[in-house]
Amino acid sequence: MGRLVDEGKIRYAGVCNFGVELLASAEAVRHVDSLQPPFSLIRRDSGADVIPWAAAHGTGVIAYSPMQSGILTDTFSVERVVAMADTDWRRQAPNFRGPALSANIALRDALRPIAERHGTSVSAVAIGWVLAWPGVTGAIVGARSPEQVDGWIGGSGIRLTEDDLAEIAIARRPAHAGSGPLLPPLAASGRSSHQ
Repeated sequence: MGRLVDEGKIRYAGVCNFGVELLASAEAVRHVDSLQPPFSLIRRDSGADVIPWAAAHGTGVIAYSPMQSGILTDTFSVERVVAMADTDWRRQAPNFRGPALSANIALRDALRPIAERHGTSVSAVAIGWVLAWPGVTGAIVGARSPEQVDGWIGGSGIRLTEDDLAEIAIARRPAHAGSGPLLPPLAASGRSSHQ
């Protein structure tokens, strides 16, 4: 990939799903321009290691699945999971089954008051939370219909306050949803996470 950059055939070279050890190995060969990790309010582990690594090394982060494959949307429900085709991978995924699903939906529901205060959707709040992390430069968001796009399009413009971020962190505790850090590093230290 570095050779392709040097030859002018591509502008940037990035990686997907690399841990810190692999990132460091790649960085030793050539600067890693971008990293694409999974990152959402449910799957927060990247916030503990790879996102801070990327911020420290000037590597852009384009997080994928900020709405956790649909769970962190306004209309997601247990009934929707039951209605999924038998071939839908989500039917077998741990976040879409048993107690994890209930915890994830409880966390989603805790986002509703924040969405109402900002005049937006739960989906937009979920995206806004991802984008509030220092070092995250973008989020990959999918949709299957124009109506779904309307539900999250405001996510890039929402600016969650310190109080919003704290409310989300507190809401996660009783829900026991997901794993990884709950607050962006600057918010955790009590300083503003937004410029």
